[in-house]
Amino acid sequence: MAVIDHDAALAKAGANVSGFWSQAGFLARRYPLGAVGALLVLLFVLTALFANFIAPHDPLSTNSRASLALPGGTYWLGADFMGRDMFSRIVFGARISLAVAVGATLLGGILGVAIGLMSGFLGGWFDLATQRLMDIMQSLPLLVMALVMAASLGPSLQNTIIAIAIPLVPSVARVVRSSTLSLREQPFVEAARAIGMGEMRIAVRHVLPNTLAPLIVLGTAQLGSAILTEASLSFLGLGIPEPYPSWGRMLSESAAEYVRTAPWLVIFPGVAISLTVFGTNLLGDALRDILDPRQRT
Repeated sequence: MAVIDHDAALAKAGANVSGFWSQAGFLARRYPLGAVGALLVLLFVLTALFANFIAPHDPLSTNSRASLALPGGTYWLGADFMGRDMFSRIVFGARISLAVAVGATLLGGILGVAIGLMSGFLGGWFDLATQRLMDIMQSLPLLVMALVMAASLGPSLQNTIIAIAIPLVPSVARVVRSSTLSLREQPFVEAARAIGMGEMRIAVRHVLPNTLAPLIVLGTAQLGSAILTEASLSFLGLGIPEPYPSWGRMLSESAAEYVRTAPWLVIFPGVAISLTVFGTNLLGDALRDILDPRQRT
């Protein structure tokens, strides 16, 4: 029976942790804006995950006596026209935005990867038909296509995710297809064919892993786009329905009527949307530089 050297194991674990933090510190010094973006995204994710412990009030409970209460005291960021705590609603709105953004990005990514991989690897009539369909889908802006999908499906969390995911498919499919076209002629693919490996197995096992770097960068960019699109759909009444707190719906409820008398109802949800999208964009730019071999020294 093997004897485990606990001291050596602890020393190895400590070295791994020290190495991780030293590498993280180096990347933060080299890409300071990326570090700021990573902190903003981490704050956004932690807020969404621990919303039940952060929010001091129930985001759905109303209090007519606290209608349009000023920021401070019991209501840190004020209260809306129904007496609901703005801070609690913004905190729980992060959970809605995270669920929609991650769900739409994953769904659009999975569909785009499958279409792009088959299109680039199989070629022929399938590639021609698929790319013409992608051209048609990309001819419409993301928000316009999401509006059409949301209006057709109706307002709900699941329908909002689908409505945002479908317009994200063409960009993912294009990136995967272009990477697949360059990879399918590489020697390691020819070697896999020579030993009798099937085409789909080659595509999944050898080609797909080599397309992950651009997909990670694209995924972070699409995460910010999905958050902004969800806020736009909710602002127009086609996104997350009441009574669920959504940053976009909070803006739509307050922008027209209370922007002068209670500006905090517009400012704080707008700041939450701006910081989250800003953080994802900064993180995506840093990941692009880190994963680009031409940027390495």
